[in-house]
Amino acid sequence: MSKNISSLNNLQQRIIVGVLGAALFIGGIVLSEWTYFILFLLLGLLGILEFYKQIKTQGINANKFIGLLIGGTLFISVFLIERDMMPLELLYLMLPLSWLTFLLELYRKKAQPFTNIAFTLLGVIYVAVPFSLLHQLAYLNEAYSWQPILGLLLLIWSADTGAYIVGKNFGKHKLLERVSPGKTWEGWVGGTVLAVVVAYVLGTFLQDLAMYQWVGIAVLVAVFGVLGDLVESLLKRSLGVKDSGTLLPGHGGILDRFDSLLMAIPFIVAFLKIF
Repeated sequence: MSKNISSLNNLQQRIIVGVLGAALFIGGIVLSEWTYFILFLLLGLLGILEFYKQIKTQGINANKFIGLLIGGTLFISVFLIERDMMPLELLYLMLPLSWLTFLLELYRKKAQPFTNIAFTLLGVIYVAVPFSLLHQLAYLNEAYSWQPILGLLLLIWSADTGAYIVGKNFGKHKLLERVSPGKTWEGWVGGTVLAVVVAYVLGTFLQDLAMYQWVGIAVLVAVFGVLGDLVESLLKRSLGVKDSGTLLPGHGGILDRFDSLLMAIPFIVAFLKIF
């Protein structure tokens, strides 16, 4: 199957993988809390590995074992706490677990030990922390609900689609050419408008969040989603790589596809918890 997809042109690959990916995510999120859990756990672990693979190109040797252990433990722990299957106090164990990164580096005999430590923990912060915060949305009203998670993804897809269509046809003024030459202010406006329209539709049919919350999420997605994309572009430029990975034909890697989500989640969770 992957061989057949790789023989297609880029647009065909993007369409096929996009449709299959959307079906997988929608099904996994809506089916049950456990399929949602497995889906994003795998996504988070693959994202951490992808980050470590990228930085390896610059001779940085992150400790994959401890990074995956910390990231996976954090994701699982927050999920169990939200389901009342684990006391909140046990989350303090994440502190000594994270500090093991320093101790293990004593025995790895790698160059630039503190650079390795820093990037090991950065992979956890950049990927695992946002994905763990997703549980705050899934259990916003105590019981699991697919509505905030799926709605958030739909808003991100809408913002990306609107930005692509408007930017391709009307884009003239560069958003941040030094980092991403293809992004324009016109595209950003198009993505923002479409995301707000979709938020209004979601607020009409999905009742777990109020209309103002859906619209607020759309605005945050429009602002911090594109910034997440720019941050990922900055990372790739600094490392001299084109895509974060090759897992998704026509789309690049996990971080290429979910950079907007990773950046937007902390701001959305803060917004919903405060307002």
